[in-house]
Amino acid sequence: MNAEKRSSKTFAALEVHNFRLFFAGQLISISGTWMQTVAQSWLVLQLTGSSVDLGFAIALQYVPMLLFASYGGLVADRNNKRTILYCTQTAAGLLAFALGVLVSTHHVTLTGVYILATLLGVSNLFDNPARQAFVQEMVGKEHIANAISLNSVLMNIGRLIGPGIAAALIAFVGIAQCFYANAFSYLGVIAALFMMNAEEFSPIKTVSREKGQLRLGFRYAFTTPVLRGVLISVAIIGTFAYNFTVTLPLLAHDTFHQKSASEYGVLLTAMGIGAVFGGLYIARRSRPTPKLIAMVALGFGISMSLVALSPNAVFATLLLIPTGFFSIAFISTSNATLQLNSSQEMRGRVMSLYVTGFLGTTPIGAPLIGWIISLTNPRVGILVGSLLAIATGVWLSLALRNKVTPVTT
Repeated sequence: MNAEKRSSKTFAALEVHNFRLFFAGQLISISGTWMQTVAQSWLVLQLTGSSVDLGFAIALQYVPMLLFASYGGLVADRNNKRTILYCTQTAAGLLAFALGVLVSTHHVTLTGVYILATLLGVSNLFDNPARQAFVQEMVGKEHIANAISLNSVLMNIGRLIGPGIAAALIAFVGIAQCFYANAFSYLGVIAALFMMNAEEFSPIKTVSREKGQLRLGFRYAFTTPVLRGVLISVAIIGTFAYNFTVTLPLLAHDTFHQKSASEYGVLLTAMGIGAVFGGLYIARRSRPTPKLIAMVALGFGISMSLVALSPNAVFATLLLIPTGFFSIAFISTSNATLQLNSSQEMRGRVMSLYVTGFLGTTPIGAPLIGWIISLTNPRVGILVGSLLAIATGVWLSLALRNKVTPVTT
């Protein structure tokens, strides 16, 4: 395959007008989100200096997803996903603005951070499954795997841009400006949604209101071997390994004795660089496979182990590049596999279970890893997640050895 054909295959979904708009809007918004992620973690450390408090601040943002994600998925299956996104993006922007006001007026407290994080979690409860299912509505079944991978690349371009800007703003003008910048960044997504051409959407079935739909969604997901295997893997790795907003600031602050946000920003940037390449690699593949999911889970666990054992910040930064590569390859491949193997009328509920496994488990994983770190050190916290990721990759390769992933409607 020549270079032009490879490039065309890698960026195929961007040929779709509506997805192009979405991509541009999300690039602005996600950069702002990562600015807030850095600023909020550093704010909590300034307020308390506690790894446990940091873990809880992050966890509260995901409590609503842990408890009610299936309901959020059912709302996505029943309603217009574009309308849901208008509401959730506006709400998230207002919450970021409120946190900025609290910081700039010197009224911010740990309780205030907790409350706003929980409210953002309520918004994300409805936003995440709707946004996941909306991708196919924009690009159709043909480009769904490519679009998911490009969306993952987008998330990590934001990770490259956001932390660096956040570190500069924190150093020169203060933490509050990060929250204000994130608030205004949501206007990019809202504008993109407004500019989309509804006639170009690929229609996706919605379901009428009936009793037992949540139970039916659970049964469907966990009686389908491929869906069950992927969801269990995402839940284990999401709970114990994807706690970088807890582990990395503590690695920078406690292990490498960095007293500013700059080193944390550098670590996130390195991971983001690797993740961009991981997303582009997956975008070139026409169809995900269980074998690929297992392989990237193993690679993720091994690279995380090496980060945990790094002798200094330089080695940790370099090793976070392959960690980022495998982390986004795992998430992109898992996401695409679930969407390609679930029916249209069940997709919102299946993706809500994915969101629960990947993000909704944070209220369990973040405080637990924070507690482990408080008893030991950040290296041990990272190592726990890495070993479980390796074990999950081995289990998945055995559990789905003879499973073929059929593409469904």
